[in-house]
This record gives sequence, C-alpha cells and structure tokens, in this order.
Amino acid sequence: MSLDTPRTETRPERLTAHEARRRLEHERASRLTQLQAVDEAGPDAGEPLMSAQKDTIRRVLAEIEAAFARVQDGTYGSCRGCSRAIPVERLEILPYTSHCVPCQRHAG
Repeated sequence: MSLDTPRTETRPERLTAHEARRRLEHERASRLTQLQAVDEAGPDAGEPLMSAQKDTIRRVLAEIEAAFARVQDGTYGSCRGCSRAIPVERLEILPYTSHCVPCQRHAG
C-alpha cells in the first residue's frame, strides 16, 4: 500500500471498556515488571537514579489505577481538561492518559 493511498479502514472513535481494561492491564504488568527489575538491581546500582526510577514507575502505576476507575465510572476516554473525546490513537499509545494533547500541553 502506498503512502499516497487513502486508508479505507475506519478506526473506532473510542476504545471499548474491554479493550481499555486489556491495555491497562498490560501497562500495569509492564510497570510492575520494571519495578521488580529495579528492586532486584540492588543497592550498588546508583541509588539516586534508582530512587527516581521507582518514583516514576509508581506515579505511572497510580495513573493506571486512576484510568481503571475512569473505565469503571464511564469517563474513560474523555479529556479531563476540555471534556472532549481523547483520540483513540492516543489511548492506544498511552492508555492511562487523562488528557488530550492540547490540554496536556497546557497542564504541564
């Protein structure tokens, strides 16, 4: 297929709750594996860097849990900044995001 050929497949506007949960479960498992690897690296692995990595992984895990709550209450996929639908392509890449790109840029 050429890059000039228009795509005929249509993408859904939103992920289904099942698909969102599946992606979030995958992200959670990946982050838990990362956290375990950092813990197993031991004390000689550069403590300040390891501590920062652990903090980042824990922050993402908290975002993932918040996304599970949004799936449960029906607000998953809606931007918390502007209330519009977050594009499905963004959710496929970053399933725990709570903002569309423009609102994320303004938030921080």
